[in-house]
Amino acid sequence: MRPSYLQQLAAAIRESLPSHLFTRIPLGRAARWAPQRLAWVALMMAWDDGQTLAARFEHAREAAGEAHPHWRLGRSYAGFAAALTRLAGRLAPALAARLRSRTEEVAGRRWACGGWAAFAVDGTRVEAPRTAANEAGLGRAGRAKSPPQVALTALWHLGAGLPWAYRLGPGTASERRHMARMVAELPPGSMLVADAGFPGYPLCRRLILRGHSFLIRVGSNITLLRGLGYHREERRGLVYLWPARHRRWPPLVLRLIRLGAGAGAICLLTNVLDAGRLGDEAAAALYRARWGEEVFHRSYKQTLRHRALLSRTAATCLAEAEWALLGLWLLGLLAAPRVVEAGGDPRRVSVAKARDAVRRALRRGRPRRGAVRLDRELAAAQGDRCRRLSYKGSRDYPRKKKEKPPGSPKIRAATPAEVRRAAGLPPPKISYQWTA
Repeated sequence: MRPSYLQQLAAAIRESLPSHLFTRIPLGRAARWAPQRLAWVALMMAWDDGQTLAARFEHAREAAGEAHPHWRLGRSYAGFAAALTRLAGRLAPALAARLRSRTEEVAGRRWACGGWAAFAVDGTRVEAPRTAANEAGLGRAGRAKSPPQVALTALWHLGAGLPWAYRLGPGTASERRHMARMVAELPPGSMLVADAGFPGYPLCRRLILRGHSFLIRVGSNITLLRGLGYHREERRGLVYLWPARHRRWPPLVLRLIRLGAGAGAICLLTNVLDAGRLGDEAAAALYRARWGEEVFHRSYKQTLRHRALLSRTAATCLAEAEWALLGLWLLGLLAAPRVVEAGGDPRRVSVAKARDAVRRALRRGRPRRGAVRLDRELAAAQGDRCRRLSYKGSRDYPRKKKEKPPGSPKIRAATPAEVRRAAGLPPPKISYQWTA
């Protein structure tokens, strides 16, 4: 007998999250909410389109119970939320580690981009209800009238089109600090691609000391030095990042890449000094690929409708935001291998089509004669390739952001005092030969 759509979905989930993954996680006090049961229900809630958390919980609980008839699941959402927050420090990291290994498998030959395992980083903020507990625990990141928010920063693999690591915090949390904590989770010799919100001496220095490369856009808020004499060869494009408050450490020897001309020029900083290893065209291609993470955040907030959280305390808001991201990550891993098998590109997975296929599986019974199998629906979850002849955005959208471009960094000649101070420092640990 042909398995139901829900059974097909359950088999696909077990492929990514095998049962032995949960055996090392302590059971806790709630026997009905063992780690595996918690994870399944939380992930299914992330895919559900219910208007309230209680409705999403009920739908997910019914689907998980139907897929595993022997499971005894609690009926109270409050009990489920308490168990989820109690195991938050063990369960979510274990799932993230497993999804990370699956992401590397799915990437396959696309693991390296231009010789590096390349990752984009970006952050976003998700609004939370205006409860007293949320205001006290999450704070306000914007104006006085802004609602409480959760800050989410994610690393995104450019070749697989899937997340790699993430950090969550209150709305006042810093993207740079989130990224600094994720440096340890980068594979050896990685390339980090980031927008203008991330350049800074501490993060760049940490990446260099860990043996990673970076390509970060810089704007007019950054001051660079030239003619410092710290590198053995002064060549065109060589600059130094050495802010006054970090003079107790050596200057960073970097290369400035300028794409375009005039006011619309994009300025990128990299520690890859060899232009033969990372030329302007390769740098431009890597920076363009970073746009995929912007689409990922849009899928999180718009496609899966997690633009605003529904939880009423800071702890449950953080748990809701984290499991929404894990649900989106797993959704991509359900579709990407099947898209690759069909000859497609995992970076072109359509989250909307994969979401619709999974939601149909959660609601359908046994498939009718001639119905398409779930794996074929997931394999077909690819974005269209049509060429746009007009702009898709709303022309008069009232709250459309019109942010000012970052501009070009300030570059000045090093003063004699700075040259003397740099001369007394040990030579740079990393040196590359320049190509003509």
